[in-house]
Amino acid sequence: MTRNSPYDDSNGDRLVATSAAGDNSAPLSITEISQALKRTVEDRFGFVRVRGELSGVKRAASGHVYLALKDEKAVLDGVMWKGTAARLPFRPEDGLEVVASGKLTTYPGRSKYQIVIERMEIAGEGALLALLEKTKARLEAEGLFAPERKRALPFAPRVIGVVTSPTGAVIRDILHRLEDRFPSHVVVWPVLVQGEGAAKQVAEAVRGFGALPEGGTVPRPDLLIVARGGGSIEDLWSFNEEIVVRAVAESPIPVISAVGHETDTTLCDYAADRRAPTPTAAAEIAVPVLRDLVATLDDYALRQRKVVMRPVELGRERLAARADRLPAPEQLLQPQAQKLDDLGERLRRGLVDRAARGREKLADLRLSPAILRSNLRDAKQRLAAARLAPALVERPIAEGRERLAALARLAEQLHPEKPLSRGYAMVLDGAGKAVTSAAAAAREPVLGIKFADGTVQAVPGDTPRKAPKRAPKSDKPKPDDGQAKLL
Repeated sequence: MTRNSPYDDSNGDRLVATSAAGDNSAPLSITEISQALKRTVEDRFGFVRVRGELSGVKRAASGHVYLALKDEKAVLDGVMWKGTAARLPFRPEDGLEVVASGKLTTYPGRSKYQIVIERMEIAGEGALLALLEKTKARLEAEGLFAPERKRALPFAPRVIGVVTSPTGAVIRDILHRLEDRFPSHVVVWPVLVQGEGAAKQVAEAVRGFGALPEGGTVPRPDLLIVARGGGSIEDLWSFNEEIVVRAVAESPIPVISAVGHETDTTLCDYAADRRAPTPTAAAEIAVPVLRDLVATLDDYALRQRKVVMRPVELGRERLAARADRLPAPEQLLQPQAQKLDDLGERLRRGLVDRAARGREKLADLRLSPAILRSNLRDAKQRLAAARLAPALVERPIAEGRERLAALARLAEQLHPEKPLSRGYAMVLDGAGKAVTSAAAAAREPVLGIKFADGTVQAVPGDTPRKAPKRAPKSDKPKPDDGQAKLL
């Protein structure tokens, strides 16, 4: 080694560091050289744009995002501060290819260099579609697009909430179509439909409509329409954001998604209860046609009148047919009128004859005061001569009492429940009446069998059993059982 080399060590290894003669380069501290490297890197690479695949994406509690950009041969660490991360129009995920813009710097704490990302974009439409499919698969796995989550739309909503831009042609098309079909109360929540902050505004509008109280100053909608005109996938990207999809899926109010045209599809369409190909079609789906409803109601009213009047008309026809078969009232009354005339004539003749006989009998009577006094005197004598003995009155009473007692004893012996104490039973139907035949018993679902000490229920069988043969009656007189004789 020559003497001019700064690393000349001709004197061998040294224990203590010393400065050689003419050496004017003092040793640098770690901080000094780290800061020098930092200035050099930042001056040289103050603005760069790099393309790579995201890896190890991690969002810290502070809101900062830490990640790595890699390709086939190298890896570059990166950081995105909280404010920049909040403005991202998409959610960074591992495997997504992006173009990041920012500046290179060093991190002295770990002796490494990294890029401070100030802007991040998806690298081409293919990468954007890949992100879309990846987000769709993740949300679908959570069940946000399940068919069983879809709700039926109200038939005729009184209030319709519309989430869209207040200045575009979309809101005018919706209002015009609603006015033509079924005039309704429309509440518009103005939002941005593309660009920075659009997704947040749409999600807040959907959640805001759902949070409105019933009967408040602002009427709570019965149906929501989230609408936007057509555009490229970048223009419609706000409606693919997870915040919008979750707000639509969690809305307590049924939602119609009308984003883009017929061929445009967003994740908001999958989360909504109904997808409309255009905003105008959303208005057609939301309400029925008033003229058709009026015609239907008129038809129902006509059918109702016909149904109500049909029994009346049938009754009139039956009444007229039966009335035609009835004889005339005069024919029905002629025999009775003739009979009345005959009876009237007989009554007149009878009264005349009775009056004549009365006159004759009255003429035969010789009524004088002496005769009346004599008849009265004779009646008094007969009354005084009559003597009513007590036996004449008591004897009929005693005889009647004996007959009554005999009848009471007979009634007690003939009472239908009297034989129950001797082991007999009485069959009753559901109403508690006695059943006297097998045919009547077979018609009853449940029978009651009454014994001396209570009643039990029984179900009659399908086939009656044969009654046991009775012993032939004997001609011998039965012994006296102590019952009273009727004769």
